[in-house]
Amino acid sequence: MNQRALAAEFIGTFALVFTAVGTALYAGPTGGIVAVSLAFGFVVLAMAFALGHISGGHFNPAVTLGLVAGGRFKSSDAVSYVVAQVLGGLVAAAILSIILQGLIPGNPVPKLNSMTAVSNGYGGPGQFSLTAAILMEIVITALFLIVIMGSTSKRAPAGFAPIAIGLALALFHLVSIPVTNASLNPARSTATALMAGGKPLADLWIFWAAPIFGAVIGGALSKWLQNE
Repeated sequence: MNQRALAAEFIGTFALVFTAVGTALYAGPTGGIVAVSLAFGFVVLAMAFALGHISGGHFNPAVTLGLVAGGRFKSSDAVSYVVAQVLGGLVAAAILSIILQGLIPGNPVPKLNSMTAVSNGYGGPGQFSLTAAILMEIVITALFLIVIMGSTSKRAPAGFAPIAIGLALALFHLVSIPVTNASLNPARSTATALMAGGKPLADLWIFWAAPIFGAVIGGALSKWLQNE
């Protein structure tokens, strides 16, 4: 396994969690879901251009496994990629938590979210059911893999894949944040759940199982659609 590829996956996932989850933490209460959705889309777009030629720019365990299902990535390399991605997300979330604790008490106190508030979840008053959460994560991650595999196909216009992928990710966050806080990415979910503990940690299995299942569906379907 290429160590530079693993470093790229670590850095890319670190950047995703640090900037996008950081936006949800610090700017989410004032910027709303549009700002958070754009943050997720823009950081993936940027890091795909910056690091995609080194590692493929997965930054997401579900994407890695979906690409395995789609015949675009070697299964023997998948575990190493997933470990690098999870570690990158965890380091970013830990730094965000330290920064969050560094707020100097004063008046007025800025509006901030907590790690619990930006974690993925379901249920509770005014929230969606487990079935709705699972269905949402399966569908949006399957669609995400279709975008990834289609835009990176040899028959697609060269050089534009990161733009399509980043814009699609922003759109998928817009539709899913109200339902699950938008996972699509088990590394992102793990990073915030471990910092928050409690219910987000208890719910974490959902945000591994559903995105991976959706990604495998999307990868396999894309393999057929692209006739690869």
